[in-house]
Amino acid sequence: MHEFRFGEKHRAYMRRAMDCVINVAEGAVRAGKTVDNVFVFAACLDRSPDRIHLATGSTIGNAKLNLGDCNGMGLERIFAGRCRWGRFRDNECLYVETPVGERVVIFAGGRNADAHQRIRGNSYGMWIATEINHHHDSFIREAFNRQLAARERKVFWDLNPSAPGSPIYRDYLDRYAADPGGHFYNYGHFTIRDNPVITPGRLAEIEAQYEPGSVWYRRDILGQRCAAEGLIYRIFADDRTRFLVPADRLPSLKHINIGVDFGGNRSKTTFAAVGFPRDGGILALADHAIAGGKGEIDPGRIHREFSLFCSRLRELAPGVPLKYAFCDSEAQYLINGLRRAMAADPIQITDCAKRPILDRITFVLGLMNAGKFWITEHCPRLMEGLAQAVWEEGEDRRKDDFTSDIDILDAFEYAVERYMGRV
Repeated sequence: MHEFRFGEKHRAYMRRAMDCVINVAEGAVRAGKTVDNVFVFAACLDRSPDRIHLATGSTIGNAKLNLGDCNGMGLERIFAGRCRWGRFRDNECLYVETPVGERVVIFAGGRNADAHQRIRGNSYGMWIATEINHHHDSFIREAFNRQLAARERKVFWDLNPSAPGSPIYRDYLDRYAADPGGHFYNYGHFTIRDNPVITPGRLAEIEAQYEPGSVWYRRDILGQRCAAEGLIYRIFADDRTRFLVPADRLPSLKHINIGVDFGGNRSKTTFAAVGFPRDGGILALADHAIAGGKGEIDPGRIHREFSLFCSRLRELAPGVPLKYAFCDSEAQYLINGLRRAMAADPIQITDCAKRPILDRITFVLGLMNAGKFWITEHCPRLMEGLAQAVWEEGEDRRKDDFTSDIDILDAFEYAVERYMGRV
């Protein structure tokens, strides 16, 4: 039987959790996140004025395994001798005898779009969820709604890191982090090294399975937010430094093209400059973004910032001609305005080719694998966009749900797609 052992970082999180409404433990695998939440949830259950509570995972099996059992440290262990499994209104549950009366913990899975229907009809006091990032948003919203009548509302979530732009961050965690303090939001970040149960020998054994600096190492060992499943440019995400070229040691370039993607709903207008080395391949030179959608951006601002971007490129690569600006062809009025504004500049402003996205991706991946793709430190957005781009599950297309920076990837691809057969 496992013994409960908590490091001070975990203890501090749990102490805060006793008083806070929303409690989130994020970080590496085997970091002890779930055990923390289970332990505090159990402590609060013993005094909760509410009778019915909720425990969820991506599936009901996941919830029972990770919260009920939890490697011998779950609710079954904590309430041994005073709990029993059963059913409550056709839902699987754990009945627990507490000092304040019998309490019911309903177990459910939250991954599917219709999963929220299983938790309707009840009011819940507390909600504990493991792998909350694998719960459907409709389930999360319904669970919150079911807590509106709680006498003592509390939420406990754990998750392994996802892509930084994932909905769980955008719609929930990042918003909660803006809370000025008090007793609403409690966040704890943990790595495997924060778990006192993991011995130094075992830790070394686990770390030896990973390539330092790789996406898997960053996610599983360091607990960093990064897209680690279904990555398109895994070779870049694992080690971007192998493609990095110092800005003061650029290869000899024949010319530079700029890709322009005009902002749409919730997206930004982006510029990406690509240089073409004389020895072949491509060099991502610099990028830039302007906030605002198609109906919000000021064309004059685009003209000014594009002109400044061109001046910046001429400083980064003196003497290298700016040849083309390939723009998103769906915004002809913006292209025409940009063309007029830059009439005195030798750069030619025209439509992009809009080749199939899969073809563009295959081209860039081929360059990376061949050692013919380079990038400078002046492309922070593009670096993040490449590192976080993922495939749509089960499909040969890029996921476009704002979990990664699709705008900068489009701009970058517009700059090179007409040269795909020549590089």
